[in-house]
This record gives sequence, structure tokens and C-alpha cells, in this order.
Amino acid sequence: MKKMPYRARTASGDSFDIDFPLHDETRDAVRVGQLLSTVLEAIDKDIALGGDTSNGDVLQAVAMAMAVRSRMIASPQAAVEVLSLQLLRTALAAAEEGVHHAPQVGHA
Repeated sequence: MKKMPYRARTASGDSFDIDFPLHDETRDAVRVGQLLSTVLEAIDKDIALGGDTSNGDVLQAVAMAMAVRSRMIASPQAAVEVLSLQLLRTALAAAEEGVHHAPQVGHA
């Protein structure tokens, strides 16, 4: 299975290096990475403007977005649901295994 290396950065300066396994039918790993970055950047920009947004609110909105996008696919919904859940479980497992880097703070 091919993997897509990805570095995610938080507003606080932390970063996560994650090797996301790609689905066998992935057409363009570069495009997948670009879309991922676009989604994360849009969320960060919106949170910066919107004030008090909880992590739960963000996760709920992302889950709803995935549900809406999956509904837009012209395939049997049962098959799309199985694929969506499979992709989410694989991504969550990869994120859990990712390496967390925290910036050094304080004086040495």
C-alpha cells in the first residue's frame, strides 16, 4: 500500500508527521495532499475569525462535510458509507501513529 507523508502544523507551533496509507484506487496523491492542506487552512482561517470554537464543533463540522460529500457520489450509499468509514479509520490510525513535534520553550 502506498503512503502519503504529510506534516501538519498547529497554530501553537506543534507539528505532526503522518504517513497516510492511500486507498488502492487513489489517482493522485499530490492532489490528495493539496486538498488536505486546503481544508485544514480553511478551518484554521475560520477559527481565527470566528472566536470561541471548540474542537468538538470542528470535528462535527468535518464529519458533516464528509457525509455531504459522500452523499454527492453517484454510487449506492451503502458502498459509499463502507468506503467512507474505511478511509476514516485508516486516517485516524495513521494520525495516532504519527510523530508529534513540540517546539522548545523556555531558556536553556
